[in-house]
Amino acid sequence: MNAGKQRNGQVTLVGAGPGAADLITLRGYRALLEADVVLYDNLIDHSILDGITAELLYVGKRCGAHAMPQSRICQLLAQHALAGRRVVRLKGGDPTVLGRGGEEALYLTHAGVAVTFIPGVSNAIAAPELAGIPVTHRGLADSFAVVSAHPRDGGDDFSLPPFHPSTTLVILMGVRTLPLWRRRLCVLGYPPELPVALITSAGRPDQTVRFTTVAQAEQDAEGLRTPTTCVIGEVVQVAAQMQSDLSREVLRAATA
Repeated sequence: MNAGKQRNGQVTLVGAGPGAADLITLRGYRALLEADVVLYDNLIDHSILDGITAELLYVGKRCGAHAMPQSRICQLLAQHALAGRRVVRLKGGDPTVLGRGGEEALYLTHAGVAVTFIPGVSNAIAAPELAGIPVTHRGLADSFAVVSAHPRDGGDDFSLPPFHPSTTLVILMGVRTLPLWRRRLCVLGYPPELPVALITSAGRPDQTVRFTTVAQAEQDAEGLRTPTTCVIGEVVQVAAQMQSDLSREVLRAATA
């Protein structure tokens, strides 16, 4: 390298975690403080960026409303890094769980840009947990599967596993295509009475949870907005039981 040539910067792919700003990791927040430019998504708590001195570029995507195409995001990441800047790509949840982190990393390394990952707490486990639902629970579930609620490109099929009574199924961003994947669940042997939780705005002050079943999920999802995480399995009854226990204690205290 010539002495006068500017050294390449780097890109750090950071997961902001689910919902609330204080659910980002310490390492992730430190990367924001040290960044020269931050490209950030829609599904983060924007107060995370309060006090951040880096140049802030919004590149968020929502259903039917993309700030810019993915190809342009990749170009911007490379452009800033190759100009010698420290770049953070900030994503909701974890950058590699249905977050295109792998695509961006491959593009950048092909362009000669160093890439590092800082994991975030994925909504796949955080949304259920914030609703009081453990994705595994002794005697109920010893495994869990995480799938996208969007069909594969060019098709109408979903990557849904066959029913197993000891597996919890977590469907991310699931409300818009719920009628499609619910019908697919029935074909795959999921019992109509199997518990379902619909968790909207997980980790935020307006978080809501609706308890339903595979049979009733489509009707009970009416009026829900995105982002909604859908949890299917017997573990859903853990949260319902906790709510019942707490309600019973409140009633007992009020009548004592």
